[in-house]
Amino acid sequence: MMRFLPDVFTDTFEDMWKDPFFTKSNSCMKTDVRELDGNYLLDMELPGYKKEDIHLDLKDGYLNITAAKNSSNEEKDDKGNIIRQERYSGSCARSFYVGNAIREEDIRASFDNGELKITFPKEESRKVEEKRFIPIE
Repeated sequence: MMRFLPDVFTDTFEDMWKDPFFTKSNSCMKTDVRELDGNYLLDMELPGYKKEDIHLDLKDGYLNITAAKNSSNEEKDDKGNIIRQERYSGSCARSFYVGNAIREEDIRASFDNGELKITFPKEESRKVEEKRFIPIE
């Protein structure tokens, strides 16, 4: 009898691990950051998301990127009875410190074929003033 249990569990739960809920959560928002010509370029993978699902905002020097989506899937038999119904709701977010000198109008973003591209200027580092000693007369 015990030899049949693994087959039952394997058949029952095999498809579950292929579900987007389990596969996408670990790979959500894979990001490459590059520097080119005084700008930073972020290439972020967001497979399965639409442009409307993605929100960017700038607050206190941080560029915040959020992607959220909801979906449902329903399968019916020939008689119209539901044989499988699934719902998915998920979100992911990342924040990048871009500096306090960056403004919203400095940031450019585009989304195409599951890839979000963001460009913003590299904040110039401020020179630290040398300590100067004042002589005492």
